[in-house]
Amino acid sequence: MDFALSEEQQAIFDMARDFGAEKIAPHSEAWEAAGTIPRELLEEAGALGLGGIYVSEESGGTGLGRLDAALIFEALGMADPSVAAFISIHNMCARMVDAYGSAELKEKYLPGLCALTTVASYCLTEPGAGSDAAALRTKAERTNDGWALTGTKAFISGGGFSDIYLVMSRTGDDSPRGVSCVILENGTEGLSFGAQERKMGWKAQPTAQVQMDGAKAPAGALLGEEGAGFKYAMIGLDGGRLNIAATALGGAQACLDKALTYMGERKAFGQSLDQFQALQFRLADMEIELQAARTFLRQAAWKLDRGERDATVYCAMAKRFVTDTAFKVANEALQLHGGYGYLADYGIEKIVRDLRVHQILEGTNEIMRVIVARHMLANRD
Repeated sequence: MDFALSEEQQAIFDMARDFGAEKIAPHSEAWEAAGTIPRELLEEAGALGLGGIYVSEESGGTGLGRLDAALIFEALGMADPSVAAFISIHNMCARMVDAYGSAELKEKYLPGLCALTTVASYCLTEPGAGSDAAALRTKAERTNDGWALTGTKAFISGGGFSDIYLVMSRTGDDSPRGVSCVILENGTEGLSFGAQERKMGWKAQPTAQVQMDGAKAPAGALLGEEGAGFKYAMIGLDGGRLNIAATALGGAQACLDKALTYMGERKAFGQSLDQFQALQFRLADMEIELQAARTFLRQAAWKLDRGERDATVYCAMAKRFVTDTAFKVANEALQLHGGYGYLADYGIEKIVRDLRVHQILEGTNEIMRVIVARHMLANRD
């Protein structure tokens, strides 16, 4: 593994960082207050190729790898982790359509998905089946002309906002092999949404339950093979976990940068805060921890790009380590700001609130430990 970024990768990172700094960061507070992300911003991101990051070029996407995506989402996370994560979830859906969709589904949806004129939501979690995702109860029953879906999905980013929903539904028995993925379009009869959730962070993201009461989908709306939906969902989560880790890393880096600037300006007892050795040590530890997290994340992305057999467990390890580290560093940066860190004006309290959920979603960090432990036990001598 080459630890140096290529010129192209550095350019990709710089492009995403500059886009975030210019188009996202200045509006972050306003979008959080409004509880939504403007469609215009998403379309601008799509124009840069950020709607189909790892959709193949043949399908109209950017055709980048998981390491490239990690660079993009770290850079966007520096501007706003909530917005970056929303774009990440959309990309996971776009990749699933490209990887498993029929020619008709690709032709119908991928142009809009890649341009981010069509926004997609990933619907796996249910009120009674979060970490135990294979226990989902949403049903898709055959009809004369397609499928009828009944059930509820919870905590869905883009609920009521997105144009299409990739719904993991039970079409067979109670095992993971009984789950399929069906695409529902917004406006479908029988499809409705709960009230927007009141959240600690990620407030710019519209989040709501997705409710189906006999929601109709044509036969061609089945994504890939019947009974393969759970497998598709888990494969998608490998990259999703890396992206969530990358956005957390970007948010934490932004907090550290803010702390470094603040401590050079703020004076106490006759000198700037950055001249106190005890505080210098804290800054050093934060930098070391972020660099370790960054290296781990990129190694996991490299393994996923190469299709290594242990890529899934490395994605789980990286997700646990990076998101825990990022939250710790962001919280420490708030502490170094003293009372000012608690105020919205400095932007750190928002990032701390946003990063807390990164330890929960795409599989809680406790579930990441389960994945790692099972891998260890299965591969011991």
